[in-house]
Amino acid sequence: MAAAEAAVPSSSSKTDTVPVLETAGTAAAMATTPSAMAAAATVAAAARTGSEARVSKAALATKLLSLSGVFAVHKPKGPTSAELLNRLKEKLLAEAGMPSPEWTKRKKQTLKIGHGGTLDSAARGVLVVSLGAGLKLLTSSDPPTSARRYTAIGELGKATDTLDSTGKVTEEKPYDKITQEDIEGILQKFTGNIMQVPPLYSALKKDGQRLSTLMKRGEVVEAKPARPVTVYSISLQKFQPPFFTLDVECGGGFYIRSLVSDIGKELSSCANVLELTRTKQGPFTLEEHALPEDKWTIDDIAQSLEHCSSLLPAELALKKSKPEESNEQVLSCEYITLNETKGEDDVSKTF
Repeated sequence: MAAAEAAVPSSSSKTDTVPVLETAGTAAAMATTPSAMAAAATVAAAARTGSEARVSKAALATKLLSLSGVFAVHKPKGPTSAELLNRLKEKLLAEAGMPSPEWTKRKKQTLKIGHGGTLDSAARGVLVVSLGAGLKLLTSSDPPTSARRYTAIGELGKATDTLDSTGKVTEEKPYDKITQEDIEGILQKFTGNIMQVPPLYSALKKDGQRLSTLMKRGEVVEAKPARPVTVYSISLQKFQPPFFTLDVECGGGFYIRSLVSDIGKELSSCANVLELTRTKQGPFTLEEHALPEDKWTIDDIAQSLEHCSSLLPAELALKKSKPEESNEQVLSCEYITLNETKGEDDVSKTF
């Protein structure tokens, strides 16, 4: 083996060129020093960790795309239902490392995610979410999640433009003579198949735009005509003037804000919603099935999908399916398009 020379400075001001003969044995000895071995082990471990991370992300991405069905999440007060859905989507994509450059080499894949039954931003409670083929359940003519249950706290004596406490007070009327018996006596009028005028501030649309958006712009918006809705039961849980608490079971498309406002008018006063909680949607309850945000992981949602599927009628339970191909969303892209498939308050979205 040819000799290699290295310039080594001496302890004096003079610099000498010292020939160093490196043999195969010397190189092996150098490689087996503790520091060299530790460095090599660190590099190898980092390589393994990086490789395992890539494999793990790919496995999670594949698992995410295979998920299909419906489950429930807990929507807090504050975000709109659409904003919450975006937050959920972003957490899932981030966990799976998608979109990523590696996915550009693969066949186009889609992630379909939607929700059924819009909750107001000021409301909290159960929000049913679909993944994959579960979207078909939410957009069917008779979805298994159409029935809802709410706990609503109303306030007598004040009317607002939004029909809840977030709006501007538009009217004030006395309520001091209203009794618990008065409220209980009129609830039957709002039970069964009835007609209801939806609020101006709502997800309903005019010329492709939400009425609430038009109202916030200051545009003149005409009230939508009364439409048929179904109320299965209403009961007064508590009355402590000016506040009253209702337990309401109803079908899709029903507005609790309109109900509370109409109750106020029926009592020769006015009212608005102070607090609203959806405690149940379809078979899914807030206490048992709605996932809080710290449980929005691919594994937790997979378990929830399996559990929630067992609560649906056998003919509606979805079988595990492969990811569907679609041009609606390519996960290797840097952006995600959103298409609303329904124009009413029960909105489903595809990403």
